[in-house]
Amino acid sequence: MGSREIDICGIGAVTGYGWGREVLWEGLNSGKPAATLEGGYGANRDETAWVAKVPDGGNPLDGRSRFARAMRAAAREAIADAGDRGWRPGRKVGLLHAVVLGEVDLWREFYLEQQNLKPRDYLALMPSTPMSTFMQEFGFHGPAMNVSAMCASGNAGLLTAKAWLDAGIVDDVVFVATDLSLVPENVLHFVRLGVAITDAEPLDACRPFQEGSRGFSMGEASVSFVLSRDTDRPYARTLGGAMSHDAHHVTSIDMCLDQVRGCFQDALANAGVPATAVRYLNAHGPGTRQCDRAETTILEELFAPRTGIYSMKPLVGHCQGAASAVEVAAAALGYDRGVLPVPPKVAPGHPQLVNGRTPVEDGLTVKSSLGMGGHNSVVVLGPPA
Repeated sequence: MGSREIDICGIGAVTGYGWGREVLWEGLNSGKPAATLEGGYGANRDETAWVAKVPDGGNPLDGRSRFARAMRAAAREAIADAGDRGWRPGRKVGLLHAVVLGEVDLWREFYLEQQNLKPRDYLALMPSTPMSTFMQEFGFHGPAMNVSAMCASGNAGLLTAKAWLDAGIVDDVVFVATDLSLVPENVLHFVRLGVAITDAEPLDACRPFQEGSRGFSMGEASVSFVLSRDTDRPYARTLGGAMSHDAHHVTSIDMCLDQVRGCFQDALANAGVPATAVRYLNAHGPGTRQCDRAETTILEELFAPRTGIYSMKPLVGHCQGAASAVEVAAAALGYDRGVLPVPPKVAPGHPQLVNGRTPVEDGLTVKSSLGMGGHNSVVVLGPPA
């Protein structure tokens, strides 16, 4: 069975803006970053840092950690939203969870503070446990598994869900991407790598495709989609996509771009659409020099001059394993509501850079994600039919 479009028919979100899909939408439309100045960072925990951290919240019965509560809250919101939009679960509903570092707060506590956990509490730290308990809650019986491809994990999860649906393995998929990993140790290592910026407000530090960009601000999120072919009012369609790997370097992109370029071309071929049909490139766009150069090169080589490019990271932060999922959510909500809630331009930049909140024009969106270690992924999205 070949590739066929699938619908994004429910969305749930927990981000640095707060708990809920509408909170995310309001935050994006404000044009103001989700990051706030938090204490307790740096090598000696005596520094402040600009980070888009998920605030405390959620249901305490969902677990002790923000991770467990956010994952379940986002997934429940997506399921309820899909139901309101006409979705009814099929016989086999699968669950996919994109995650790179799970339960960071609890693992940190386990290693540094208390190692004598009860067996049930220890099992709750396993990556598969949150999915198992969530399947029990809803009585879902399709496959359940994790997907991990660094910051390309959200795209990888969407494409895996589509492959399940194309193959007839499931009737529907609940997909969740979760990354709540901004403990001081993790943030410090990204700063030391020279890619994360914590000493300046995001719009000053993270300027993808503009002059003066220094890197990215870090963020957290849990974002969920219900994916199906049986819904009345979808937000957007997933037409196809592709994944590849540079096999080049642990952090750097192979700047010959053969694998990146091929991934874009394969994604368009898989979706069965020409490059001329693409109106927007929703880029990985972390604001680093090598990613800016890679994605603008692809933009100019493959797409028409009318294709606009933008990155959501100045607003939501770089949400690591959940990055491409929150960025897909912005595109899908934009199609549904007719507005692209992108960051304002703050410096001279690429002539095709979309500047601030903009009415959505006809055409497709290509969502790229270039994960650390060489993970390339591209998803092709379209407006609801």
